[in-house]
Amino acid sequence: MQLKEVPALFMRGGTSNALIFLQCDLPEEPQARDQVILSAMGSPDPYGRQLDGMGGGISSLSKVCILAPPSRDDADLDYTFGQVSVGDALIDYGGNCGNMSSAVGPAALDLGLIACPPDGEATVRIHNTNTGKIIESRFPVCAGQLEPGGDLAIDGVAGTAAPIRLSFLDPGGTKTGALLPTGRAVDRIELPDGRVVHASLVDAANPCVFVDAADLGKTGAEDPGTLEADTEFMAAMEAIRCIGSTRMGMTADLHAAAAMPSIPKVAIVAPPVDCTTLAGKVVPAGKVSVMVRMLSMERPHRAVPITGSVCLALACRTPGTLPHKFCTTTKGPITISHPSGTILVDGDVDTSGEAPRAVSGSVFRTARKLFSGTVHYVAED
Repeated sequence: MQLKEVPALFMRGGTSNALIFLQCDLPEEPQARDQVILSAMGSPDPYGRQLDGMGGGISSLSKVCILAPPSRDDADLDYTFGQVSVGDALIDYGGNCGNMSSAVGPAALDLGLIACPPDGEATVRIHNTNTGKIIESRFPVCAGQLEPGGDLAIDGVAGTAAPIRLSFLDPGGTKTGALLPTGRAVDRIELPDGRVVHASLVDAANPCVFVDAADLGKTGAEDPGTLEADTEFMAAMEAIRCIGSTRMGMTADLHAAAAMPSIPKVAIVAPPVDCTTLAGKVVPAGKVSVMVRMLSMERPHRAVPITGSVCLALACRTPGTLPHKFCTTTKGPITISHPSGTILVDGDVDTSGEAPRAVSGSVFRTARKLFSGTVHYVAED
């Protein structure tokens, strides 16, 4: 065995952290590339902590981004996202991460992939290779890098930073080719134990399955620990996710769906209710538009993935869906209530045609470079 190293950035993007690599610094062969990443992140770890690597032991802190020159004329760079499993030797490239998307533009500046004026505002068109979609990132620049200070606070992250506006352009049908892959706004899903739940299967930014919280005896205000401790609920949500994957045409069968844990995301949604955040802050029902509790990699998310929030906002703008039914905001930005607080998201859906079409979804995040240099990994001789 040998200890080797590879250049990398370590950045926070939104409520996630990730190692960021240039594609040219990694092996070309996919299996060799993934072995480098797994070793650097500390996976697989049977103890679930990734102490022997850069991962943080939960899905939001176990991610990688791979950047490269653009492969299409309408983009400034290519960005590939990898969700690194904590307990298994698996990297899922099936979907995108909106939180880490906020770090991609600043990282591309830092790594010399793109150029921009030394001061002012940068506009970067990012081609996400996982979804084949363009994300427009706008952020303030000082001395050729992301402005280090700012006054935007996001729930789940301490302090404030410069705002980064992410616009997901034409985000519908990332994996299935349609905003409503089944052609229905609500699907009836029968669980293995015979229970029936109702869900909206929506594909925008990342495909998601939105389940009526009441069908599973929930309010949408539960904290992640309470949900994870409910083994019956967790099993039901994974069954719903797998069934949703096959209904959306993403996988051929339930076995294949179980082997692709990162997508579709699955969540319970509900009308606004009072709730208490993980920080102990009370969020009144009157201050939010809709409740969501989302799972990622088979664990309750402590906030809400950005792509999941964009998908939810677009579902709220799609007549007939459960989010549209529960959302109390009919015009303007939508305030989503999640375990760490709230997030403001906007979505535009064109309903003039035979089928609804997602025009765009936007959200504001922050990012920060935590270190740059080389990350060490163990390689076979």
